[in-house]
Amino acid sequence: MITMYEKYVTLLKDHSIKITTQRIEILKYLDEHHTHPNAEHIYTELKKKHPALSRTTVYNSLDILQKNHLIQSLTISGSDLKYDIGHGLHHHFLCTHCGAIIDIDITCPNMQENVAGGHHVEEVHGYFKGICKTCQSKTQGRKTNG
Repeated sequence: MITMYEKYVTLLKDHSIKITTQRIEILKYLDEHHTHPNAEHIYTELKKKHPALSRTTVYNSLDILQKNHLIQSLTISGSDLKYDIGHGLHHHFLCTHCGAIIDIDITCPNMQENVAGGHHVEEVHGYFKGICKTCQSKTQGRKTNG
């Protein structure tokens, strides 16, 4: 049975990326937390467990992992880069109330046309904006109690 760390070591090896504890920890964090954090949030969370970790190392590691398509960056709202581990092509939903970014597993209707046209698609960025079901529940709860 493959341990969690072996999974990330293999992933890094398969992409000819130098294996470092920091890169493994970033991949593990993104794989376990599908909250689409920004670099600062990742740094803050990992710093708790690894006090010697530097901000520069996190930013550089994120850049390398993104360039090698192990993770993707999202700019759904403003200029703040959010990160997502590469679990295949998928879209995102941004809640305009709480700011949550949620993975949406739907098929892109134009994907086949792009591939058939001879293009090599590496990333697809599609997102929806609205109110997530959690915020809707809270709003409906206030209306019923009010």
